[in-house]
Amino acid sequence: MPVAHFSINADDVTRARRFYENVFGWKFEQLGPPDFYMINTGEKEEPRWMDSLHPRRELKQGLRMNGYECTISVPSLSEIETAIHAEKGNIIMEKTIIVGIGSLIFFEDTEGNLAGAMQYDKNAK
Repeated sequence: MPVAHFSINADDVTRARRFYENVFGWKFEQLGPPDFYMINTGEKEEPRWMDSLHPRRELKQGLRMNGYECTISVPSLSEIETAIHAEKGNIIMEKTIIVGIGSLIFFEDTEGNLAGAMQYDKNAK
């Protein structure tokens, strides 16, 4: 199960966008809410639009997401939720449907790390 997506959480999205455009040559395309951008980290021949830049937010009350946020692609979100509970992890954001993309949860591992798990489904409604 690979890391399928990363997000950059930013206090100043415009400043962060300029930084990554100028340092790495990444391209950005607005998608959805204001200040939410998909990032093309690939080459012209093989673009990759799975990564994002957006305003910093809390995934867990009182804990703002700092740094890069990773989402792991999983074949069955319900199996992963069961395994997280069995291993004494916590679900910190219940299943959310992202239309046309899939179902997403965020969890906290036993070390306090936050990550996402996504069951991709282009037909998600």
